[in-house]
Amino acid sequence: MRGRRWDQSLPALLDGYAWLPGLRRAAGSDVVRTRVMGKPALALCGPEAARFFYDEKHVLRSGAIPSPVLSTLFGHGAVHTLDGDAHRRRKALFQSAVTRDSTAALVSSVAAAWEDTVVGWRAGRPVVLFDEASRALTAGVRRWAGLPVATHDVGDLAADLVAMVDGFATAGPRHWRARQARKRREAWLGALVDQVRHNEFDAQHGSALEVVAGHRDADGEPLDPHTAAVELLNFIRPTVAVCWFVAYAGHALHRWPQHREPLKAGGDFAVAFAHELRRFYPFAPFVGGRAAEDLTWRGEQVPAGSLVLLDLYGQNHDSHLWTDPYRFDPHRFLGREIGQWDLVPQGAGDPHTGHRCPGEPFTVAVLAELCTRLAHQDYEVPDQDLTISLSRIPARPRSGVVLVPR
Repeated sequence: MRGRRWDQSLPALLDGYAWLPGLRRAAGSDVVRTRVMGKPALALCGPEAARFFYDEKHVLRSGAIPSPVLSTLFGHGAVHTLDGDAHRRRKALFQSAVTRDSTAALVSSVAAAWEDTVVGWRAGRPVVLFDEASRALTAGVRRWAGLPVATHDVGDLAADLVAMVDGFATAGPRHWRARQARKRREAWLGALVDQVRHNEFDAQHGSALEVVAGHRDADGEPLDPHTAAVELLNFIRPTVAVCWFVAYAGHALHRWPQHREPLKAGGDFAVAFAHELRRFYPFAPFVGGRAAEDLTWRGEQVPAGSLVLLDLYGQNHDSHLWTDPYRFDPHRFLGREIGQWDLVPQGAGDPHTGHRCPGEPFTVAVLAELCTRLAHQDYEVPDQDLTISLSRIPARPRSGVVLVPR
């Protein structure tokens, strides 16, 4: 097995989604040795690799997520940084909110906000789909979560939530905007949790705000206000990040308009369309953890504490798993049961016991609903730059997908 002995931190930033697939292709293997942030790393890909990676006897998350990512995307002290019983106890906070009824309530709230948004579209006046979707998703999830956000403040909140996602994997202005946005929103939500606990604000029964404010961690104590704010953001930020996939939906319907009519019917095709968007288009490039002890993977030694990377983008485009993987085809998910270890845009395994995103059902349901509604919209797509650079993390259509309502 070949690898790269020199540090690959800069190539990872420059090559983006193509970095790990490129290393694996050059090595002719699904297992590659490299170095990242000065540490030895083993990069893996495939369902069996995912099983290995998501086994806490093998790989831990504590101490593995770089501080710049915590300061922008996840938040310091977030559930993503925990392992074992502490992780399961904290994750139960999220699992309790992801029920059939709560998912339906979130979809309903986002759908209503979407309709409020599109009713303001005027014929002949261009709109940017990415921006419109981010505001609709913010309005919908803040109502669902029970957050007191005035209508005129939704745009500012949406901009901050988008910034946190947009700046986590880069240096420069995008990254510093993300840090500032997180600092603002953690202060706001921490103060709000304090108000709920001191009966100065009446949290909606069953809302994310009430659940987080009342949660007791593995030590039996309530979350401190900062950590409570971090986890509240981990309810609402990923929902707003669905705007990336809504923009991708506009991109896909423009490139492959034959999917518009079946998508209008919603149902199973809309869900399949959502799955194919998450598989085909780039979002999370890879995930990382630390080897829990000295390990061996397919004959390769993995020293305790070294980095282990799982190539999500590469797995979602692996020809061993997906026929013609660079063809956009929602039909591949019709009648197909989604396994825990094959489609991995939001991680792998069982979300109840491991680190797979517990909000994945929210993502799929909300995305299927908004894609169906988008398919019913009457608009033109003017000339614009719709390129998607794989060196930009997170990637997005350069124009944001400009639509001109008719």
